[in-house]
Amino acid sequence: MSDSAAAQGHVTGYGTKPYRTYVLLALTFIYTLNFIDRTLITVVAQPIINELGLSDSQFGFLYGPPFAIFYALMGIPLAMWADRANRVFVITVCVIVWSLMTAFCGFAVSFLWLVIFRIGVAIGEAGGTPPANSIITDYFPMKSRANAIGIYSMGVTLGAVLAQVFGGTIAGIDGAEFGAWLNSIGLEFLFGGLDWENIGGWRIAFVIVGAPGILIGLILWLTVREPPRGYSELPGSHSDTKAGFLEGFKEISSKPTFWWGAFGAAFVAFVGYGIQGFQAPFLQRVYDIGVREAAINYGAPLSLAAAVGTFLGGFISEKLESKYHSVVAWLPAVNLTIAIPLYVFSFYFAPSIQIAFIGWILAAVFHYSYLGAQYSIATSIASPRSRATSVAILLLMVSLIGNGIGPLAVGMLSDFFMSSQIAAAGLSDLASEFNPAVCAGAGTDLDANATAFCQAYADGLKLSMTATALLFSIAAFCFFMAGKTFYKDRWSKAEPPIGV
Repeated sequence: MSDSAAAQGHVTGYGTKPYRTYVLLALTFIYTLNFIDRTLITVVAQPIINELGLSDSQFGFLYGPPFAIFYALMGIPLAMWADRANRVFVITVCVIVWSLMTAFCGFAVSFLWLVIFRIGVAIGEAGGTPPANSIITDYFPMKSRANAIGIYSMGVTLGAVLAQVFGGTIAGIDGAEFGAWLNSIGLEFLFGGLDWENIGGWRIAFVIVGAPGILIGLILWLTVREPPRGYSELPGSHSDTKAGFLEGFKEISSKPTFWWGAFGAAFVAFVGYGIQGFQAPFLQRVYDIGVREAAINYGAPLSLAAAVGTFLGGFISEKLESKYHSVVAWLPAVNLTIAIPLYVFSFYFAPSIQIAFIGWILAAVFHYSYLGAQYSIATSIASPRSRATSVAILLLMVSLIGNGIGPLAVGMLSDFFMSSQIAAAGLSDLASEFNPAVCAGAGTDLDANATAFCQAYADGLKLSMTATALLFSIAAFCFFMAGKTFYKDRWSKAEPPIGV
């Protein structure tokens, strides 16, 4: 790259516009794959709970702490690797690892093995997002980054949509039916000896959804170029020099904007992961909806609404940024505040699934408008040399507080409220005999005690989801505070502030 071209990088970005677009879409697709593999377990949550005999607290643990802890622990060293090595190669390796581990989840013979494979998914996914954000900031000039990162962030919600569509559809297939289909196309020899009658659809879903990621990772490596670090910054600011973790941490540690934004994102994730983890069980328990219907008719549209909210958050931020330089921080504060009553109504007060679904859709749009903002804040306040580290620290906090505690807290609250209702009904002595599988599609064909247990099973989760949504108020406050110092802490200030 010539010096004259590099000098214009802050205006043109790196590479041609069509190629930049391809890179952005490729990274967004990889991020989408990340969240398909990460969230598939929530789509098939109730079948896993039923087959393995898990409580809500156990499933919350499965979805939360092991994944979050290893995601957080591996995020920092992998980000350090990305700040010093070829970032495209780092992403490629990580995609292959998490895809293999997702497929292995389908072979788990116990709760413990499922936990182990989930840890493997976490280790792989920990290295995907920090280098991707760093690459995007080098390909796109500052004026275009909010929208570019907003598009990239749609991978979270698009991944959730596709996990619902593919995971829900596949999980709804009977094992014997799938075995017969393989036989009809002449592929039964690949799985000789398997007793398809005893293989649940959720296992098939993990294998089919996870395996293609290996090929996709290789395609990324062969088609995406590593850009010079800091290429799209102001003239003279870009450099290929790498920063160490301690240097990067020192750079951002004195900036309150980063910490307010990171805690805001973490509390949103606490609520979001908690709600997402039990979304399918909520629909199945409260409204007696099957796995496939819950995923296709409700889960996928909700995830699509979240994707729309993510895009609108980045789009509106970019349109208002020239006048209100702190919009990327305070817009999520406004939208999260609006989401609170919408979620509370949908989970607890709505008289029917149709009305609840409308409120849920609107809540998701406002809720997920924050996603691009968390990355924009983390990358805007850090120099190009430290951005992967900045995003890794952000994700560590989001992972530990959000994914690590959120689902477990929702599960524990659900079990607590369920136990309280069972005690109120005078059935505590029979609680140890309760099997959640009896409530699956049982309708009214239950005795009085079983009916009471199933009602408490549904109401416990209903109350838990409602209480959790109220915590958005903490996140909104954090983003509001981030907005007060955002312009002062921003690393590159091309123009003086016009608004707040």
